[in-house]
Amino acid sequence: MNEKVLTAVKALDKKKAQDIKALKVEDLTIVTSDFVIAAGTSSTHVKSLADEVEFAMEQAGFTPRQVEGRATGWILLDYYDLIIHIFTPDQRENYNLEKLWADAEEVDLSDVLTAD
Repeated sequence: MNEKVLTAVKALDKKKAQDIKALKVEDLTIVTSDFVIAAGTSSTHVKSLADEVEFAMEQAGFTPRQVEGRATGWILLDYYDLIIHIFTPDQRENYNLEKLWADAEEVDLSDVLTAD
């Protein structure tokens, strides 16, 4: 697991994101190498998660190419070779990125995530 993915996952876990997943998509698209997908419990929680990820990534020396969706239930943080998707539960279910990218390799996060 690369440092960007690790930094993002730890930041999401710290702020109690739900159902955090990391997918390796480098063999499936030229857009990016990895996705991190997570959900917040509400739109306020989603914004808080995005803020925490941005802070942690900045502290680690990573600058986003783009951030989209701050006023929606889906915030996307683009760090070139890593794209982080943070959803409200209904938006995550609606877009179902895990199904869309079902051919991607899921990264084992069990040694990174804290137990609830």
